[in-house]
Amino acid sequence: MSAPGRRGYFTAAEIRAAEAELFERVPAGMPMRRAAFGLAEVVVRELRERTGGVAGRSVTLLAGSGDNGGDALWAGSFLRRRGVAVEAILLAPERAHAAGLAALRRAGGRISDCPGAPDLVVDGIVGISGRGSLRPDAAKLVAAVRAPIIAADLPSGVDPDTGAIDGPAVRAAVTVAFGAYKPVHALAAPHCGRIDLVPIGLRLPEPNLAALEPMSIGADWPVPAASDDKYTQGVTGVCAGSATYPGAAVLCTGGAIAATSGMVRYAGTGAESVLAHFPEVIAAPTVSATGRVQSWVFGPGAGTDAAARERLAEILATDLPVVVDADGLTLLAADPALIGGRSAPTVLTPHAGEFARLTGVEPGPDRVSAVRELAESRGVTVLLKGRATLVATPGQPVLVNEAGGSWAATAGSGDILSGVIAALLAAGREPAWAAAAGARVHALAANLAAHDTSVAGAPISASPLLAHLRRSIATLRELAA
Repeated sequence: MSAPGRRGYFTAAEIRAAEAELFERVPAGMPMRRAAFGLAEVVVRELRERTGGVAGRSVTLLAGSGDNGGDALWAGSFLRRRGVAVEAILLAPERAHAAGLAALRRAGGRISDCPGAPDLVVDGIVGISGRGSLRPDAAKLVAAVRAPIIAADLPSGVDPDTGAIDGPAVRAAVTVAFGAYKPVHALAAPHCGRIDLVPIGLRLPEPNLAALEPMSIGADWPVPAASDDKYTQGVTGVCAGSATYPGAAVLCTGGAIAATSGMVRYAGTGAESVLAHFPEVIAAPTVSATGRVQSWVFGPGAGTDAAARERLAEILATDLPVVVDADGLTLLAADPALIGGRSAPTVLTPHAGEFARLTGVEPGPDRVSAVRELAESRGVTVLLKGRATLVATPGQPVLVNEAGGSWAATAGSGDILSGVIAALLAAGREPAWAAAAGARVHALAANLAAHDTSVAGAPISASPLLAHLRRSIATLRELAA
C-alpha cells in the first residue's frame, strides 16, 4: 500500500509476491479474468471514443506465450460478447495460454497471422517477466501495426523495473496496469500513453518508489497563517549569477519569490539585474553581509573559480538547508569533502551530465538505483533531472515526478527550480518533499506556459515558465480545496 497522498510503483518482484498471496485466497484463474475484464472495458471505451461505436468494430490481439498473452486472449473473449470482431495473432502457438485461447475460440474469436486493418490492437506480447527489447518476429509484427495500441499491463519491450528501452518496443496509446502501477509507468511514460489502473485485489507493501499526488502537494504548499510575517514565512538566501551571468541570478531569485518566500535575500555581483526585475529583494555583495536566512541556494551562473568555491564553502559551513545546483555541482565534483559531515539538509540537483561529474559514471538505464546510491553514499538528497525526475533521500522511498512532457528542458529552467526548492526548505519543508513538490509545480508551470494561447504550444524559454509558476501553484491548491 502507499502512504496517503502518494502513488506507489511496485517492481516485478513485489508484484509477483503479491500475486502469489492473492492466488492463495481466491479461486484459480480469477485474478486473470479480473484483469482481462478491466482491459476489455478500456478497449470498449476507446472504441466508443475513437470510432463512435463498439459492435461491429475490430480488434487484433498480439498474444505472447505467458500470462500477459492470457490476459489479452481472455479480454478478447469478453470483447466478442460485446459484438467486437476479434482476431488473435499467436506469437508462440504451441505455448499459447490454453484457457484464454479456449475462451476466445468459444466466443467466436479467430486466429490470424497478420495485423490486418483493425480499429485497435491489444499488446499482450510480454508482461512483467519480460526483459529486453522485442524479439525479431514480434518487432516485425509491431512495426506493421497501423492502429492505436492498448498495452496489457506494460508496453512490450520496455523494462518493467527501470523503464529502459534498448531496442524495438511497443509505443502504446493507452496502458492498462493490472493491480498496481509499476516503475515503467513513470519512467517510460511516453511509451505507455495514458495509464488506466485495474484493481485485482493485490495486497502490497509500502513502495520503494512513489509519486506525490498533485492534490497532496496543493494541500501541503506553504500558505501564510494569520500570525505569520515576512520572517516566519521563510527567508531564502540566493547566491547565484554574476555580472557575467546575471540571468541565472534573476531566474533563481524569481523562482524563490514565486514559490511564496516571505523574503528573498540575494548575495552576489548580479544584484543590479536582480533588483531591476524584483525590487522587493534585499541584496548584499557577500554571503556574510546578507543577513539572516533560513535556507540557501548556490550555483546557477555562480562560476567555478576560487572565489566561487569560497562562497560555497561558507554557505555549506552553516547549519542551514542548502540547495546546490549548476556551477556548485561542478565545484562539489572537484571537492566532495565540501559536503562532508553536514548535519543540515543538503539537496543536489544534477542533470545526467552533472551526475556523471559527481560520481564518475553515467546514471545508466537503472536511474532509480543510481540516484539512490548517490544519496546514500553522500548523505544528501539528490534530485536527478529528466522527464521523469527522481528524488532520493537516505532511508526513504525514491520519489518520482513524471513531467508529462519535456517543455522544461530549456536553458535556465533549472535555475528556477533550484530557487523553488530553496524557498520550500526555508518554509520548513522536508528536503525530499521540497524537491519533489518543487519539481511538480515546475513541470506544471512549463506545461502551462507551453500551452498558453500566446505561445500556442511552441517551445518555451525559462522566462514564460517563471511567469506561470504562481498559476501552477494556484492550480494545485485548487485541486486540494
